Amino acid sequence: MDRAKEQGRDHLGAATVKSIEWWYEHLVRMGMRANPPRALAQTPRRGRKKKGKAGSLVGRLWENRAHVLRFVHDFRVPFDNNLAERDLRMMKVQQKISGTFRSWEGAEAFATVCSYISTIRKHGMNVMEAIASVFAGQPLLPAAPLSC
Repeated sequence: MDRAKEQGRDHLGAATVKSIEWWYEHLVRMGMRANPPRALAQTPRRGRKKKGKAGSLVGRLWENRAHVLRFVHDFRVPFDNNLAERDLRMMKVQQKISGTFRSWEGAEAFATVCSYISTIRKHGMNVMEAIASVFAGQPLLPAAPLSC
């Protein structure tokens, strides 16, 4: 995919997409075979059989395969969600260190600062310059995104 992007393409070839989809489905089916639903206890219970954690994960991967593989069809979708996880990390670190926020206003201020810094980074701008511009009363504002 990176090679296709470097070549200026906005999609993968049909054969490559089919291959990726085949391998994904093959691996998920292997997971389903390795994690069948648990056998029922002596007394039959109503409803579905329990799958266990691995079986539940494999089931979700199968049911949501179109969403999991969206990055193959649409290059605007990232392969991983590291960016989203990094955005949440500072909030979790703050909660871990102090246990909680002392006030709702403090939590909102913290979230606003983290959001501004994250947006500046995503637009490739210098964070220190952006923070200095805020204190100078002329905050740097990234250009509005193009509609998709």
